[in-house]
Amino acid sequence: MLSYRHIYHAGNHADILKHLVVSQVCRHLTKKDAPFFYLDTHAGIGLYELASDQAQLNQEYDTGISRLMERSDLPEPLEQFVDLVKDLNPEAKLNVYPGSPMVVNHYLRQKDKLHLCELHPNDYPLLASLFPKKRVANVVKEDGFQAVKSMLPPPQKRGFVLMDPPYEVKTDYQKVVKALEEGHKRFSQGTYAIWYPVLNRRQADQLLNAVEATKIRNTLLLELNIRGTETKRGMAGSGMIIVNPPWTLEKEAETFLPYLSDVLAEDQDAHFQLRWITPE
Repeated sequence: MLSYRHIYHAGNHADILKHLVVSQVCRHLTKKDAPFFYLDTHAGIGLYELASDQAQLNQEYDTGISRLMERSDLPEPLEQFVDLVKDLNPEAKLNVYPGSPMVVNHYLRQKDKLHLCELHPNDYPLLASLFPKKRVANVVKEDGFQAVKSMLPPPQKRGFVLMDPPYEVKTDYQKVVKALEEGHKRFSQGTYAIWYPVLNRRQADQLLNAVEATKIRNTLLLELNIRGTETKRGMAGSGMIIVNPPWTLEKEAETFLPYLSDVLAEDQDAHFQLRWITPE
């Protein structure tokens, strides 16, 4: 089942949270001289044209990244991320929005390596054309969950794994937890991030409880909801579960989560969570 295409949702509130966390993890990794490995299990097309028919259908970026572009009061991590988006839009107009591979690419050094997985038959060739050099990135049309088994541990001995399936198949909720367990067994010192949607509180909490049941330590939760989670159908918010996060991330999130909850709010029930699922 491969109906999901992220272009319809590019630049929305969930992207802001996900890509801000990805940006902060990469910023932390590049503070050390040693190379790092990045594995993206569901990479998408990498760069999204916001004038496309698909992006224009719902214009979700309008209530997401567009609200941040001209703000002068952004917390520092958010300001750095918005500057990254601005670098990709040199004409001072929001034409494109980066997916996770392009966010990571912003920080990439010659010694670092990407492994990008995308199964969708329309999205894979677009991603491959964006990263034509195999020295920089392996772009593969394969199941990203399987890559967690086959690509870890990486030779670089430092790494970041992003798992953000579309959850259009309900088994993705179980698969992502199993992949985390398998990856952590192989490469316990790596940083892992799981993105998830908040479609309703019960379903999101089942995932969080399943992650807690793995007993994997040093696991931080960041969740942003732009409205009440039970008020209407659709995605009220999203979260990031981070194993072995940068030591600075919790403190940074204390500034940017309240800010995003306020600026991106759709109603008075907007709220956020910042807590340790399992402490170190």
